[in-house]
Amino acid sequence: MKKTLFLLLPFAGLLWVPLYNRHDPSLFGFPFFYWYQLAWVPVTSVLIWMAWKSDRQS
Repeated sequence: MKKTLFLLLPFAGLLWVPLYNRHDPSLFGFPFFYWYQLAWVPVTSVLIWMAWKSDRQS
């Protein structure tokens, strides 16, 4: 169950576009729209690792 939750979080975070379809706050000159999506790349990697780890322990 935890594995499924770890793998569904990136979908939930990225498929709801009105959540991040805005300019502010900007980070290093990047509008929120872009850096929010880029921030999900490492977060997704960690979530996939956590899913793999939880699957391995069960």
